Amino acid sequence: MHYPTEEEMNNITASEVAGLGVGTLLLCCTIAAPKIDSFISNSQRSSLGMCKTCGDLRMIACSKCKGIGSVKEGGPLSFNMMDDLYQSLGGESKAKAFKCTKCRARGHFCCPDCSEVPSV
Repeated sequence: MHYPTEEEMNNITASEVAGLGVGTLLLCCTIAAPKIDSFISNSQRSSLGMCKTCGDLRMIACSKCKGIGSVKEGGPLSFNMMDDLYQSLGGESKAKAFKCTKCRARGHFCCPDCSEVPSV
């Protein structure tokens, strides 16, 4: 790994330092956005007297398949922009999809906080 020398560090401009700072800030905001959104939605739901988990829908989306019921080959880190764009325009995905094993391909679960569990 190459570490910059003192001479190389002196050649960095203020614009480059500002760009690095803004990029770092945007990355941090992108990472924190889901947590902030969850916090705000939970507080809004509780102030309206709704279930904090599902918002009185009585079901929550599966965390593995994100409510779709199937998982693409390669897992959650697979990303194919052209395939995703083609699929969003109505075409069929060329990537193999498997039924989600966590939710049994339903895409959702009953809310653990407000749904009644059926007795057997």
